Amino acid sequence: MEYLQKESRSQLTLYTTCLDDMIAADNTVRAIDTFVDSLDLEQLGFASLASQGRPPYDPADLLKLFIYGYMNRMRSSRRLELECNRNIELIWLLGNLKPDHNTISRFRKNNPKAIKRVFRATVSIAQNHNLIGATLIAGDSTKLRAQNSKKNNYNLKKVARHIEYIDKKLEEHNTALAKADNDQEKQDHKDQIDKHNKQRKRYEGIN
Repeated sequence: MEYLQKESRSQLTLYTTCLDDMIAADNTVRAIDTFVDSLDLEQLGFASLASQGRPPYDPADLLKLFIYGYMNRMRSSRRLELECNRNIELIWLLGNLKPDHNTISRFRKNNPKAIKRVFRATVSIAQNHNLIGATLIAGDSTKLRAQNSKKNNYNLKKVARHIEYIDKKLEEHNTALAKADNDQEKQDHKDQIDKHNKQRKRYEGIN
């Protein structure tokens, strides 16, 4: 039986392809790149990594890596280090930079509040582009309870309190994830992070 033939790995090509041509125009990494470049990272509170004999990594590049990992369920610093060496999307996004897992981990550990502000900025941008529904339902002074249980009644203050609590738990689990030693411990924290992120999105929809 005849099969499709692979190209020889040692064959030279007449026409070269630039890195940008390898990434489709609608690839999400282009959106990550544009989004991070539009932010004022200094105003958001990002701290530059200390120089260790050579220029430090730009916080913008490490933030792009963090967001890419978050969107693709890759939160392990070692996993992100590996992907930087073989993932064509990350090679494009970081311009072939290859930060090690210690650098990635320090960035996450040193900028938890700034990273949280970035995720809030994404919500604001989504609202400005009408990607999040925000329908206002108004009534007169009549108190409406119907058959709804008390725990399912929400107001702006209650929603804000829930989001604040979830943000606190997310911060705790992200910190614990960065310090976790074994795979089971890391997976437990990842599961909790996923659960709290789903809860946060639900409350944002209410808000």
